[in-house]
Amino acid sequence: MVFLATLGCVKRTRYPAGVIAALCLFLAGCEPLARSEPDLVWGLHGVIPGHLHKPRTAAFDAQDHLFLADLTDRIQVFDRDGGFLKCWRTPDFNVDGPSGLTIDRQGRLLVADTHFYRVLVYSREGDLLFQIGDGVQGTTPGRFGYPTDVVTDREGNFYVAEYGENDRIQVFSPDGKWRRQWGGHGYELGEFLRPRAIAIDDLDRLYVADSCNHRIQVFDLQGKLLLSWGSRGTESGRMSYPYDLAIGPDHCLYVCEYGNNRVQKFSLTGDSLGLWGTAGRGPGQLDNPYALAVDSKGSVSVVDSNNHRVQRFRL
Repeated sequence: MVFLATLGCVKRTRYPAGVIAALCLFLAGCEPLARSEPDLVWGLHGVIPGHLHKPRTAAFDAQDHLFLADLTDRIQVFDRDGGFLKCWRTPDFNVDGPSGLTIDRQGRLLVADTHFYRVLVYSREGDLLFQIGDGVQGTTPGRFGYPTDVVTDREGNFYVAEYGENDRIQVFSPDGKWRRQWGGHGYELGEFLRPRAIAIDDLDRLYVADSCNHRIQVFDLQGKLLLSWGSRGTESGRMSYPYDLAIGPDHCLYVCEYGNNRVQKFSLTGDSLGLWGTAGRGPGQLDNPYALAVDSKGSVSVVDSNNHRVQRFRL
């Protein structure tokens, strides 16, 4: 059975998996699709607690609680199945909201507070611990253009991706002091056009969704390029505006493609292993998905932004 769930009224409807699959194929046409039906769809459009207004970013913690940020500048926390738990607001309001969320190795929530030019570090309970950046837009070391995502390495150093004039990765110490940077605006390897998201693996290799170059670049912690793959297109292995990525417990890289309205699964060396999703509003269909997160069971929750919902599936 497959669940289609809605928040607010705490209603869940059961549908046979075959019905969902048939509906997806009907909406997409007769062409065979390299994807499976979702096992959970949830979300109601709105601004009250538990509802979603164009969600932009997501992250799971060790307890499989899903942290979401949307255009209302709030952080909402749900259980794995979409049950609302709690929420809080970031210190200031902007109509675009945060672009990146990460749960680090210490269980803290890292927020790329994009349009306030800073990174916010919260406890998992929602207490603001400190921030990186002074909140003033700039190009000098330690200031940000538009920070999009942040991760930490095994030593607790922060790696922050940003776009705008900078298009770079900046590195900060565990207490927030600037250390180094690399990148720059451009098309060449090692350069970026809107680095939209980053992920770090168990060996401290940094994966960057170089979204407007339609590729993934992989670096060591000093900024040395190790690997790059991808070009713009719809075929397997190609991408259109990769907006988010996450490494699953299967040690595969899941990439959310804003332009292709799908999720693509890769090996950590760039081999395409599967596709999920197509454009639309039905189950298994996406409308400009911004983000995804992978839980401890290996299921992917994709932030279906313009449909104001989350869909969960396995690929």
